[in-house]
Amino acid sequence: MGETERARERETQEIKKEETKGKAGSAGKGKGRIGKICSATGTILIVVVIILCSMLVLPGFFGYHMYHVLSGSMEPAMPVGSLIYVREGRPEEVEADDIIAFYGSLEDSGIITHRVIKNNVVSGTFRTKGDANGEEDPLPVSYENYIGTVALTVPYVGIVLTSMTSLYGKIAAVCVVLFGVVLNLIGSRQGK
Repeated sequence: MGETERARERETQEIKKEETKGKAGSAGKGKGRIGKICSATGTILIVVVIILCSMLVLPGFFGYHMYHVLSGSMEPAMPVGSLIYVREGRPEEVEADDIIAFYGSLEDSGIITHRVIKNNVVSGTFRTKGDANGEEDPLPVSYENYIGTVALTVPYVGIVLTSMTSLYGKIAAVCVVLFGVVLNLIGSRQGK
């Protein structure tokens, strides 16, 4: 082999090395982008579950009870599927137009959420009405049945949070968190 042929062969090898480096560099960029997407998606999934769980747990520490709206008697103020936070208080302090939660009867423990038309402090009863109902409720609500006043309504979230409190909902929440962790691990490896 002559000097010229060796020089050409070296040039060809150098060109091939450069092409290989270029391909590896673009593949590395693709892997880095996929890694970032996996990490971001995993983090978002974990944060969503944490936020939903905190909506279930934290209000209880501050004296709020949570309920899920099952009927349309308070629409449009409280659509079916809404989550409501109810704060305990003194029934004597409830004013007309407040929305209260109360037991329909102490025997069946069904919870109703309606607007107060009148607070009869002397008799210890409320006159109530659902916003979507044509007439006020037929029977007055005794102070004994009073749970509290609605402090916050979050439309449509009640369905999700109620399902999260079931066994299948808890399993699903754990699976989502685990999937988020796996995506974060994949993302960290792809980024290298």
